[in-house]
Amino acid sequence: MSELPSTAKAVVIGGGIVGCSVAYHLGKLGWTDTVLLERKKLTSGTTFHAAGLVGQLRTSANITQLLGHSVALYRTLEQETGLQTGWKMNGGLRLACNAERWTEVKRQATTAHSFGLEMHLLTPKEAQDLWPLMTIDDLVGAAYLPTDGQANPSDITQSLARGARMAGVKVFEDTPVLRVIVEDGRIRGVETAAGVIECEKVVVCGGQWTRALAASVGVNVTAVSVEHQYMITERIEGVTSGLPTLRDPDRLTYWKEDVGGLVWGGYEPNPKLWATGGIPEGFHFETLTPDWDHYEQFMENAIARVPALATAGVKQLLNGPESFTPDGNFILGEAPELRNFYVGAGFNAFGIASGGGAGMALAEWVATGAAPFDLWPVDIRRFGRVHGDIAWVRDRTVEAYGKHYTIAWPSEEMRSCRPVRRSPLYAHLTAAGACFGEKLGWERPNWFADLGAGEVAEDRYSYQRPGWWDAVAREHRACREAAVLIDQTSFAKFRLKGPGAARDLNRIAAGNVDRAVGSLTYTQMLNRKGGIECDLTVARVAEDEFHIVTGTGFATHDFDWISRHMTGDCQLSDVTSGFAVLSLMGPDAREILGRVCADDLSSEGFRFGTARWISVAKCPVLALRVTYVGELGWELHLPVDYAVTVYEALVAAGRDRGLVNAGYRAIETLRLEKGYRAWGSDIGPDHTPVEAGLGWACKMRSNVDFIGRAAVEAQVAGGVRKWLATFTAAPEVVLLGRETIYRDGQRVGWLSSGGYGHTVGRSIGMGYVRRAEGVDAEFVRAGRYELEVASERVAAAVHLEPLHDPKGLRVKS
Repeated sequence: MSELPSTAKAVVIGGGIVGCSVAYHLGKLGWTDTVLLERKKLTSGTTFHAAGLVGQLRTSANITQLLGHSVALYRTLEQETGLQTGWKMNGGLRLACNAERWTEVKRQATTAHSFGLEMHLLTPKEAQDLWPLMTIDDLVGAAYLPTDGQANPSDITQSLARGARMAGVKVFEDTPVLRVIVEDGRIRGVETAAGVIECEKVVVCGGQWTRALAASVGVNVTAVSVEHQYMITERIEGVTSGLPTLRDPDRLTYWKEDVGGLVWGGYEPNPKLWATGGIPEGFHFETLTPDWDHYEQFMENAIARVPALATAGVKQLLNGPESFTPDGNFILGEAPELRNFYVGAGFNAFGIASGGGAGMALAEWVATGAAPFDLWPVDIRRFGRVHGDIAWVRDRTVEAYGKHYTIAWPSEEMRSCRPVRRSPLYAHLTAAGACFGEKLGWERPNWFADLGAGEVAEDRYSYQRPGWWDAVAREHRACREAAVLIDQTSFAKFRLKGPGAARDLNRIAAGNVDRAVGSLTYTQMLNRKGGIECDLTVARVAEDEFHIVTGTGFATHDFDWISRHMTGDCQLSDVTSGFAVLSLMGPDAREILGRVCADDLSSEGFRFGTARWISVAKCPVLALRVTYVGELGWELHLPVDYAVTVYEALVAAGRDRGLVNAGYRAIETLRLEKGYRAWGSDIGPDHTPVEAGLGWACKMRSNVDFIGRAAVEAQVAGGVRKWLATFTAAPEVVLLGRETIYRDGQRVGWLSSGGYGHTVGRSIGMGYVRRAEGVDAEFVRAGRYELEVASERVAAAVHLEPLHDPKGLRVKS
């Protein structure tokens, strides 16, 4: 195209595989008035030097589905466009060299089965039959995914670009974007050296350049450049074109066939950042100087696995910088800081595997204003203010890169960039033996060591019972039998205030929040399909003011969801840092709180589901009568400067009643026994209140409309195809989530969460029972169930009522 248009419906910035995929899919959706701008040549940033391995399995069903879309697209793209893609479905092998890794691989195989992927466990000899060049003397076993493969990154990108052009999308090379034009908080267009294109939507898929361009309009993209090297060999005897891709995580390496030779690289524990002072001007179709000394750390292990490497000729050691993120997941979606500004970046060296699916998802997001399905693991709104600091992003990204091939232990915490955000009680909890975890920059107590008994407040990870098992059991029993005090200051807390607050909030919330001052409402916020976008608690503190509480990690997401659906006459503000939160829970909670509070705390005087200001140890406290652990209790929200005084008073008051500190890992075991749902696992945008057993929380008996009401009504009338249930298994079975659910021998779903119930003495999981013809309670109860755990089936029982205190009497007493 020689003439730049003056207007467009959408402008895609970046001509790598992701940008071209977005343009291709927008064209397919009928958005032919789309323009793609590339600063140099297509593929010239990162795509041209990508290794090209395409694996599908991830820990999220939807991200696995997204990568599966890539495979499906790559299989047919060449036939559609006439351009070769280099796609080969030659399968993928993953090796295990020790017992712990073998457990991880077996659990990965179960995850694959849960998500509908074919994955086979192999003996060392069977693996060698598929990959004859490797030694197997140290192997315990391997897994094989026959539908994985590899592609030529440049060819597949050019094919996507041709497909986009065939649909009517205009593609311009050598057209750098000078700036995104924003006026009065709205996108007006993009300026290039060749002129201005007016548009309403901008999609930035600029790889390593994305962060700087986004920052120019106030959008934070938490991705930085890291050097990544791989070696290309000359031809090696025995390397055939059908050789599967190979991942050898215990030796930190990956391998693929390349014109009779091998491409192999790795993920070192000490990666090197690149371009910390900015990407050099004009950088394109360039790689970095090979760092042989740095790469040497892979050589011994690589030759031990593939002895032929010792005598193979070397074509090139390629050092190509790529964009990586602090959690190893890519970044997708509409920026919370600027409407109609979309991002697809930070692909952590699996952009080729993700490109087809990510382009599809982002194109639908652009076209419809909503993601096609739950994409929370890669949603740009998973980040927060702490991630705006470039030093934080760099240090955490280095750690994440270095963990790419280490064992992914259950509940493993990152160590870098800590502590940053601390509760005013941090020193007190440290002295009490707290072992902290981190979420959105906050230090949060996960569990407490008994320092007097010689325990050490340090995580010991395992795929069996972890090092904190006994400590969590103590906290769990204390909550059920006496009382616990939990520092939940990290809760995200918002204030909605103004004449239109009640009207707007009641339209956004599925539950009835337009109730009397002092009411406390547990509610969901739904999308148009009825999916659960937010799961939170709302306290009405004045006629025109609401105190809203949600999970720590959902601060950016939920604030964005609420604010984008407000119509005016009210203002939403984030007050998280202004309030500490102490949760006092357990059968003795009323007695303990009453010792330092003169207010009426009786069940009649302070009913469940209400909130009001009280005085605790002479300090003002907004007390919320609510629980997430299935016991009597209060969340005490108080200005941070009063937190230490209130904490010390409660500890002293509860000392003779068995009050102990407890952490987030005990919360998890307690909530599973009670059947409480967790957003991001058990519920989310793909799950409705009807499917999740939360229909009671919707204001369906009223005539008040709310977002998603029509979808809920349709399900109430017509039934559902999945039903959330609780499952229990023998105590020795370790449930972590993603275990496959079998009903009468047929696969019907997977566990969305898993753990152990120290009161009921059983392993517990929650998950949806699915059937295309429809599901109801009778169908769920009538089945005989098994769970696949680490590739072995175990007997399980199904439950549709809470396992602990099923009548709920204690909670409301």
